[in-house]
Amino acid sequence: MDELRALITRHARPDLTTPLEDVLLSKVATSRPGSSMTGTILAFVAQGRKRIALGDRVYDYRAGQYLVASIDMPITGDYVGISPEQPALGLGLVLRPEQVAGLLVDSDLPREHGTPEGLAVSDATPELTDAVTRLARLLDHPRDAKALLPLIKQEILWRVMTSEQGAVVRQLGVRDSSLSHIARAVRWIRENYAESFKVENVARIAGMSESAFYRNFQAVTAMSPIQFQKQIRLQEARLLLATTRDVTGVSHRVGYDSPSQFSREYRRQFGAPPSRDAVLRPQPVL
Repeated sequence: MDELRALITRHARPDLTTPLEDVLLSKVATSRPGSSMTGTILAFVAQGRKRIALGDRVYDYRAGQYLVASIDMPITGDYVGISPEQPALGLGLVLRPEQVAGLLVDSDLPREHGTPEGLAVSDATPELTDAVTRLARLLDHPRDAKALLPLIKQEILWRVMTSEQGAVVRQLGVRDSSLSHIARAVRWIRENYAESFKVENVARIAGMSESAFYRNFQAVTAMSPIQFQKQIRLQEARLLLATTRDVTGVSHRVGYDSPSQFSREYRRQFGAPPSRDAVLRPQPVL
């Protein structure tokens, strides 16, 4: 862990990216509550602690643990007890369904038929910690990365797929899993978040009956489809307000017919009216 912390400290960038495909590094020195999308990712914590909320579920994870997100979901979260002297340090690996499927093909791992939660937290085994450290070590040895990166990523995937949270990841690689059906609906809602919809129509897009769709969507995301859409709308609104003071225009743009309803829900979500973010957020400098 000491080596991993040193590697992340040395190579972390403000935009999280690294020269290694699908590998992200995070270094956060100040606590700042916020909302974001998870992406489909394995997030390994090397230092610090973070608490996130998804719907009515709260997840708390710290150094030596990892979080798996098997679907791209709206969350709110904050770091706990960090400082410039003790920043939060983490490594993320984007999860690709085709890579999970490739490992499933030649394995005797079970194909999941239930519906696990979309987020899961677990303690990292020594073997997983070692593999994650070797992955970060490639940042110091770029010549080795072309040959070794795919192998180490595959090892990390295997370690997680065979862990207590393996079901969350294994469903990513099963084409007709309940997770893949819900992921199809999530993509549609994200791409069409400003449009009103009937649950039965989105269930049809997912290829499920309305009752099965609603039940599985709630199990994966901890939200109803309508609540999920509202979270996306509010997050998109917050991004838009970083570049404009037109609160009413933003409310209509993200799909609200009533600016007053938008203001109420925005305040409930972010703890302040949209006008505050529109006024206080810095405007782009051209």
